[in-house]
Amino acid sequence: MPSFKSHLVSFILRHSRKKAFASPENLQRWIAYARKTEDHHPPALLRERLDITERSVNGFPVYEIAPKAGERRRILYMHGGAYVFQITSYHWGLIAEVAERLGFGITVPIYPIAPEYDFHAMFGMVGDVYRQMLDETDAEDIVFMGDSAGGNMAVVLTMMAAEEGLPLPSRHVLISPGLDMSLSNPEVFEAERNDPWLGISGGLEAIRMYSAGIDRRDWHISPLYGDLSVLPQTLLLTGSHDLLSPDNLIFAKKARAAGVDIDVVYEEGMFHVWPLIEMPEARRARDSIVAFLEGEPTKRRATARRTARPALAARPAQAAE
Repeated sequence: MPSFKSHLVSFILRHSRKKAFASPENLQRWIAYARKTEDHHPPALLRERLDITERSVNGFPVYEIAPKAGERRRILYMHGGAYVFQITSYHWGLIAEVAERLGFGITVPIYPIAPEYDFHAMFGMVGDVYRQMLDETDAEDIVFMGDSAGGNMAVVLTMMAAEEGLPLPSRHVLISPGLDMSLSNPEVFEAERNDPWLGISGGLEAIRMYSAGIDRRDWHISPLYGDLSVLPQTLLLTGSHDLLSPDNLIFAKKARAAGVDIDVVYEEGMFHVWPLIEMPEARRARDSIVAFLEGEPTKRRATARRTARPALAARPAQAAE
């Protein structure tokens, strides 16, 4: 049974954040307001707890949380926010806990977001971040982790890396990822009624602003339609009150059929990206993430790196009519 805290959070979300996704106009208003208040910097309390440094890639900040002495493994964390909102203190809280409990190094790109930037700028930047990680760390010691839009980015970035012949990460942790933007699944429309946070109308506007005219069924936008066989061992977390959950479950089924080792944490009554919010269900989810990353990754097919290839960038794809 969902906790009292989760019911309270759902109530607050339904009467606040849900409004942002009620219409394209509402989303644009929320973005305009967010630009006045957003702050991507790690909270001061985290800087007291963790060794955090900042550098720049393609003119955008990248934060590095130093690993414990002797630790090789690293996480590339891509934050959510519907491709239009900046990283929040909730993301930083999860990142800090994972860093402290596992001791891994964590790389956090503050990637360009829409509508000021689009798909090509986003993946150009995070692709360069990943290439730099590969110069310092073996791919078998790298994990891609992301929530919501960031979960989408983790899967798409792996597919793009495979296409370029780059070594691929050893694991994925996907928290409420957006994997099918085509809205071809009627169950999504039914799920919207129970979702206290997301809405289809505003979500489509976010996709329009970031997708650079690429068709929504193209795997660059909806990785459900890409080559899932290239994906690494994966932990996927999804909740029954998340409109993205029906497609998450389809993704898991298709990934298994493609030979991917994928575990699913399906939490009844949980809403979008619930592991980010401090409550009993998030405790369980975070324990699952830590346990998954503490284990040894399964063996996977090696992918040769073609050093002569250009930096990862989005290839032109068929535009929507």
